[in-house]
Amino acid sequence: MLAHLFPDADVPVVQLSINATKPFEDHVELGRRLAPLRDEGVLIVGSGNVVHNLRRIDWSQPDGAFDWAQRFDDDARQHMATSPAGVLDLAAHPDFDASVPTPDHFLPLLYLAGLADVDGTGCDVLVDGYTYGSLSMTSYTLGADCPPAGDVTSSAAELPEPSLVPPEATNT
Repeated sequence: MLAHLFPDADVPVVQLSINATKPFEDHVELGRRLAPLRDEGVLIVGSGNVVHNLRRIDWSQPDGAFDWAQRFDDDARQHMATSPAGVLDLAAHPDFDASVPTPDHFLPLLYLAGLADVDGTGCDVLVDGYTYGSLSMTSYTLGADCPPAGDVTSSAAELPEPSLVPPEATNT
C-alpha cells in the first residue's frame, strides 16, 4: 500500500507488530499512547478489514454482503463516528464471531479507536463497501482532509507498472 502512496519511497516507515494474544483493551490503549506522534507529523496507518471471514466467502456476491456482516459493520461505523473507544463493545456483538473469526484484521481498528479517543473526535469513513458477502472494505480516517463520499472530482492516480515496484518492495 505505501508503495502506491509514496512511490518514491521518500518517507521513513516503522512497522509495528500486533500481539493478538493481548486483550482488545490493550490495543486501544496502545493507540492512545501513539497519539502524540500525530502532533509530530507522523502518519499512522492501520491496515485490516472490520469484517473479514474468508471461510464464508460467497463468490456470487462480488459487491454484496451477508446481513450479519452489514449489521456488524454498521455498528462498528456508529462507534467509530461517535464514541471510538466504545468499539470495544463489539466483542459482545451477536455477529462478532462470524465477522471476526480471527483478530488480525480487526485489531488495527482498535488502534485507530485509541487515537480518535485521545483526539476527542470520531472517525470519518474513507472507503465503504462489501465484497464476497463476508468482507467489509470500510476504511476510516482521523483528521484527514478528504472529499466526502461520492464527491469524487478526479480519478485515482495511475499505478506504476508492476515491474517498477517489485513485490518484495511493497510489503503486501
